[in-house]
Amino acid sequence: MNQTQSPKKTTLPREVVKWLQNLDLSFYPKNVRRDFSNGYLVAEIFFHYYPLSFPLHSYDKGTSLSAKQWNWSQIGRSLQKQSLHLLKEAIDGTIHCKSGAAEVLVQEIYTILTSRRIIDVQDRESDFTDQQYQELLPALARSTASKAIKNNLAITEIMAKPDICTNQKKAEVILRRHLEHKAEERVLNPGRFKVKPNRSQLSANNLAPPSQGDECFDSPSGGGTTSKLSSSSAMTGATVSFKEIKVHQPVKHSLVNKGN
Repeated sequence: MNQTQSPKKTTLPREVVKWLQNLDLSFYPKNVRRDFSNGYLVAEIFFHYYPLSFPLHSYDKGTSLSAKQWNWSQIGRSLQKQSLHLLKEAIDGTIHCKSGAAEVLVQEIYTILTSRRIIDVQDRESDFTDQQYQELLPALARSTASKAIKNNLAITEIMAKPDICTNQKKAEVILRRHLEHKAEERVLNPGRFKVKPNRSQLSANNLAPPSQGDECFDSPSGGGTTSKLSSSSAMTGATVSFKEIKVHQPVKHSLVNKGN
């Protein structure tokens, strides 16, 4: 295969890319998520190793949901004959173009057919959401709750299983995960969300013991009381001085008549 056909950027490991290039496929998957979704390329890969079990003339090159379901059902039956198994979550995610699903599936196929182990296959999460992509975006550009549901619940996924309760549960899981991440962001970046401290936090700050540098002096003065306070900040090293205040006591007049 011509080396120039390989994509400029791919999320597949380098050894997997080279392996695909040497299989002489009908076309090179420039968009991994899209090009593997209908299953035809997967059938081509297995045909290279098991030509009798994966006859290519029985597979559809179309991109409709019915074509995808037909191809993957054929692949499933052929895999059973060879006692081979693929991760169901990865297959479903690939059919519905979920984030990272096709990459995990291709690496799994590579491990099965070449007996070479890739650590990344075992370490990748199987939820196949766009969370990793969202974390790369600036905070203001990340998805809202409704956008998160739209991004992670494909229309073909709803069409494949049109049950309302099933899709409602999927949407609830996506929404709950989105809100959990938002809550984590508020904790990590309270300033950006203008989060104000609650009463318990304010009380804890007010009840904090004074530093050792705090001093209080009371001294009497003729005709009044003088109070002087000085406080040294342990954190900044600055000294805060308070102005002296003199309080004059009023003269008390005797209520007893001096003449008596």
